[in-house]
Amino acid sequence: MILHFIQGTANDQVQAVRDRLEGEGIRTLLSTETARPIVGVIDKVADGLMAELKADPRIESFHACRGDKRMVERAFREKPMTVKVGNVEIGPGKVVVMAGPCSVEGREIMMDAARLAKDAGAHVLRGGAYKPRTSPYSFQGFGVEGLDQLKSAGEHFNMPVVTEIMDASHLPAFVDHGIDMLQIGARNMQNFTMLKAIAGAGIPILLKRALSGTVDEWLYSAEYLSAFGCPQVVLCERGIRTYEPATRNTLDLTVLPLLREWTHLPIIVDPAHAVGVARYIRPLAAASVAAGADGLIVESHPRPEEARSDKDQALLPNELAAIIADARVQAAVNGRQFHA
Repeated sequence: MILHFIQGTANDQVQAVRDRLEGEGIRTLLSTETARPIVGVIDKVADGLMAELKADPRIESFHACRGDKRMVERAFREKPMTVKVGNVEIGPGKVVVMAGPCSVEGREIMMDAARLAKDAGAHVLRGGAYKPRTSPYSFQGFGVEGLDQLKSAGEHFNMPVVTEIMDASHLPAFVDHGIDMLQIGARNMQNFTMLKAIAGAGIPILLKRALSGTVDEWLYSAEYLSAFGCPQVVLCERGIRTYEPATRNTLDLTVLPLLREWTHLPIIVDPAHAVGVARYIRPLAAASVAAGADGLIVESHPRPEEARSDKDQALLPNELAAIIADARVQAAVNGRQFHA
């Protein structure tokens, strides 16, 4: 349950209600970035106490939660959240593009990839230093050296960077290199031990949907991150595994309007991992922005045929530029700003 207090209710009066609830052993949460006080109630409230709350003139409205989610519920904030990644804001009224190679493959090629992404108009530089691969014999990434190469390229072109973290033990290296955003990959969406461990770092997190993850499961993972110290979460739809083998995965754009009702978190779309074929990415990217995505994340490479991972879905520079041009148009049509 989420309580909305009347605007202007004094902090001590809100705290008095929280004290009353917590005196009964009921845990509460306070939303701190809202114009009106909002309190999330975690545990079940007895009928008598509920009647007392309903009679309280300071409480304007009550909102039922789906399951045990509180902090990511739409009603827990007055407005949708904006997540700041370096100098880039992801959230309402804007469209952001993240681009770069699937894997960090070397300092020179990373610099080339960053230059191409920047010139095309991308805002955030992506690249995998640690790579989860289905085959144990495939390229696994350069690890710490890859983090250094990615961050160096980002700093050179004044772009914040996002990269996947696969194990909580790697977190100190990500912090030391000043990584601007941590990506939780599809395989780790429900690695709750890891989610709890990295949330406390206070670094914004891009949370990808699991291959077969339901929307509720996805939001519960976001709740883990929020509850353990990182409310700055961006959801990423990257396609789900279905019975259809014609494409790598199935892009689920139905989640965009649905999530707008269920959560205040920003949502971006990864059409590359959904379809797995470069020539199909552009229409899916345009559809994603038209359906309300706050941004896109795609893979681009100076020479896709040489890419050490996911080369079939890596975009050529002109293909990336075309997708970004489409995003600019879609943003203008929808009255949104293509992030400067």
